[in-house]
Amino acid sequence: MYETKEDDFEIFNLRIIHRKNRTGFEENKDFPIVIYSIIGGRYYVTEFLGSAAFSKVVQAHDLHLGMDVCLKIIKNDKDFFDQSLDEIKFLKFVNKFDPADERNILRLYDYFYFQEHLFIVTELLRENLYKFQKYNQESDGEPYFTLPRLQVITRQCLEALSYLHDQGIIYCDLKPENILIKSYRKYEIKDHVSLYVQSRSYWAPEVMLGLSYDQKIDMWSLGCILAELCSGEVLFPNEGIVMLLARMIGVIGPIDIEMLRKGQETHKYFTKEYDLY
Repeated sequence: MYETKEDDFEIFNLRIIHRKNRTGFEENKDFPIVIYSIIGGRYYVTEFLGSAAFSKVVQAHDLHLGMDVCLKIIKNDKDFFDQSLDEIKFLKFVNKFDPADERNILRLYDYFYFQEHLFIVTELLRENLYKFQKYNQESDGEPYFTLPRLQVITRQCLEALSYLHDQGIIYCDLKPENILIKSYRKYEIKDHVSLYVQSRSYWAPEVMLGLSYDQKIDMWSLGCILAELCSGEVLFPNEGIVMLLARMIGVIGPIDIEMLRKGQETHKYFTKEYDLY
């Protein structure tokens, strides 16, 4: 006999929506985006917002609650489906302990399966910091990210990170693309949680060197982001790991010898005398 404990498992229900007297099979594996159509009998599509490797995103009006929302349509692929289930589980977890929405984390409203696609419904936010910074620079307008505004944004990011860290969670992929603006006037932002371990320009040294890491890698990434928003330039451009390490050393000084000795990847970038190749 095998013994299992209920505490070892977690269950959440996934609503499957289908039209009456029809099979669930769809001839077209790519979900068609039709403006002014209604998805799942509830979400009235008003605008196409963009697409990514495994999803499309639209703005929609929730006919039940009377508010605008963001609808993420996951591509019909098992790996994308499984990854998105992880995203749902994660958002459910972090939202559960922040019922008053005070921690600047993206809110999950709904999720369901319809026409062979998984849908994730979240609050509707504005541009991410990367796109907004790029637009601001290209328009030759007054710099948006002034010191007072950066102070407000920094506090909100720190509140979000503190909350995640208190839950035993390392964000792991903090970058301008994952910080979305909620209000331009109030300088409110929200973190869109990712399941990826850091983008290169925001990698902490311990990640590059193959060392064990903790919540401190999030603080490194945040520092890189703030420097970028302040200066308008990426602090450590992604030009290969050796160049990244060289730039880091140029900015903050030599990397601690003990880190180099313990790093499983150190030999790829440093000589036996711990000089960069």
